[in-house]
Amino acid sequence: MSTAPRLTALDAVHRSLGATMTDFAGWDMPLRYASERDEHNAVRTKAGLFDLSHMGEITVTGPAAADFLNFALVGNIGSVGVGRARYTMIVAEDGGILDDLIVYRLGETEYMVVANASNAQVVLDALTARAEGFDAEVRDDRDAYALLAVQGPESPGILKSLTDADLDGLKYYAGLPGTVAGVSALIARTGYTGEDGFELFVSPGDAEKLWGALMEAGTPVGMVPAGLSCRDTLRLEAGMPLYGHELTAELTPFDAGLGRVVKFEKTSQSDSFVGRGALAAAAERAETAPPRKLVGLVAEGRRVPRAGFPVVADGKVIGEVTSGAPSPTLGKPIAMAYVDAEHAAPGTEGVGVDIRGTHEPYEVVALPFYKRQK
Repeated sequence: MSTAPRLTALDAVHRSLGATMTDFAGWDMPLRYASERDEHNAVRTKAGLFDLSHMGEITVTGPAAADFLNFALVGNIGSVGVGRARYTMIVAEDGGILDDLIVYRLGETEYMVVANASNAQVVLDALTARAEGFDAEVRDDRDAYALLAVQGPESPGILKSLTDADLDGLKYYAGLPGTVAGVSALIARTGYTGEDGFELFVSPGDAEKLWGALMEAGTPVGMVPAGLSCRDTLRLEAGMPLYGHELTAELTPFDAGLGRVVKFEKTSQSDSFVGRGALAAAAERAETAPPRKLVGLVAEGRRVPRAGFPVVADGKVIGEVTSGAPSPTLGKPIAMAYVDAEHAAPGTEGVGVDIRGTHEPYEVVALPFYKRQK
């Protein structure tokens, strides 16, 4: 039996704005409001406001919370300072990626793990099972938060007009409690667009009020509502991986070129963690026989590559596209792809993408495609 998708606290707002809605990971979410290209360009040049309430918040508390998260995740969570955040991953025993995560340290013994919507239940179940034997509690807080994101170069000014929190002192991958437009929020300087920006975790009952205040403050400087479609092209240009595309359970962090997130030496009572043995072997393999590498591809023509399309050279398949789309910023189709190491160097010639039987020429480039000016 099919179940109706879940609605965010901002569902009525999206519909009043005429948003095109889509079922994403069991949630009814805004795909676009008008032109996804215009929304994309607004985030790059001014600002965009996103509803990300489908993300999965999981709270971990208790005297052994840090030791537990060091055991359950691949990163050194014990070294994260209060008020800071860290990008990390959770893997299976065989080293396969179950999800990529952001972990916020809210207090000495309190953390918030934010999972992708499509994997939130998997992450919750894995954390709950792994907590056995630790003096730590894992709590499903997905219904406790709505999440709004203000992204783009105008975002600091927009937010400053609504809060007295010290935004200038708030570093990238940090968060602090504050009040925004009279609403209590966790203000985090994080995002998934390649731009400066903030993510605001609030009570669902405050979401509409905060959305309205942000739009009132942001509209005069060009901020627009932004949907999931432009969020995808923004993260693609920024070379940010998406679970189910660049990250899967069949890949280890080392296969994905993200071995840096794995910390074999930790500051907990033990350096043991789930998947450690498999990841150590994967790290050794990556040193002796480099796996396929994640690269950027820029089209010479106009045809758009899609996930799953073969990457070819000299008549042979050398890799596979993981994400592809037209790039509003570059004005050309772009893609991320895993390719054989010998074809991964920027400028490698003779590389193409098989698009329905035609080998379209592509330039191999280093990621990201786009990097904002600091």
